[in-house]
Amino acid sequence: MKIKQIIIWGFIILTFLSYFYFPVFAQEMDNSQTNSSFEETLVGKVVKVLEEKKIEVEGQEPTQYQKLEVLITEGSLKDKTINIEVGDIATVNQQKYQPDEEVVITYTKGFDNEDVFYITDYVRHKSLVWLFVIFVILTVVIGKWRGISSIFGMGLSFLVIFKYILPSISQGADPINTSIIGSLFIIPISFYLSHGFNKKTTVAVVGTLIALVITGLLAKTYIEVARLTGFASEEAAFLQVAKQGVMNMKGLLLAGIIIGVLGVLDDITISQSAVVFQLKKTNPSIKQGELYKAAMNVGQDHIASMVNTLVLVYTGAALPLFLLFINNPKPFHQTINFEPVAEEIVRTLVGSIGLILAVPITTFIASFIAQGGEKNESS
Repeated sequence: MKIKQIIIWGFIILTFLSYFYFPVFAQEMDNSQTNSSFEETLVGKVVKVLEEKKIEVEGQEPTQYQKLEVLITEGSLKDKTINIEVGDIATVNQQKYQPDEEVVITYTKGFDNEDVFYITDYVRHKSLVWLFVIFVILTVVIGKWRGISSIFGMGLSFLVIFKYILPSISQGADPINTSIIGSLFIIPISFYLSHGFNKKTTVAVVGTLIALVITGLLAKTYIEVARLTGFASEEAAFLQVAKQGVMNMKGLLLAGIIIGVLGVLDDITISQSAVVFQLKKTNPSIKQGELYKAAMNVGQDHIASMVNTLVLVYTGAALPLFLLFINNPKPFHQTINFEPVAEEIVRTLVGSIGLILAVPITTFIASFIAQGGEKNESS
């Protein structure tokens, strides 16, 4: 077996073992933060609707009220049947439940130690698992060996994020340093697992790291210049309250930009590197300057498509926010001055600039390496 294959299989085995060896940090935190009040999460299935009606609330739209018979399928009350009322308190977007639907139930104790149940959400994990299975099957069937290795690379990236980056930031570590250190692990491991051990991938790794550093510096600069606080979302405000003010919200915003652009950089740097080495393989006598120019012709198309993709991705993620401002009577320059809007603009433009710079940087490094006189590896 080749040394490269041994290394790849070693990474895969380590990734697989990591899922079972490392303890879940979130569970450790939950166990350490004991709560004196009793609360348990149950899972149940709606057996039947006992009562259903509309409740009139003065000054509001009628509220959907239901009394449900629910069979508990997971938790300390498993196999017991309970009755739950929903809609007795006016809420926004009250759901209408149907028989055989699985729901998440919060079980607490009242003032007189009576049992209190209320439905908090639908059970979605089963549908998510099936969607993931479809994704894995298509990736393996179409991508074959590279598809398998890329899945393990993706798993290892999530491992770094959920076992190192998020727990470290949650404990009060600097989000910027944490995200950069995490990226230094994610980039080479995920790149080599997905694209193999060759010059093409090495060039992409170097180009990505350089572009990521530039993106981070630019993001930090304009977060300060635009006076962004990091409190544009409700989640940020809740997080700051939950962590009692120890979170660096500006740093968290910057870390989000760095991690967000990282995945897109993978695509554009590996593509540019592959183009350069393929051009050199097709025409070994081509000069470095001509090689760079030819590859940049392709890179310009990459820039156009990837920037457009990034803008659409960020716009889609912030669509509810933009809808709030679309009918705003204020002028455009005042609308973009709101921090939630300004934050998305900075995120989009900084990420796009990082992508644009990644193309010439990676192309230059690849053309320099390809012209070095050594035997070029196939892409």
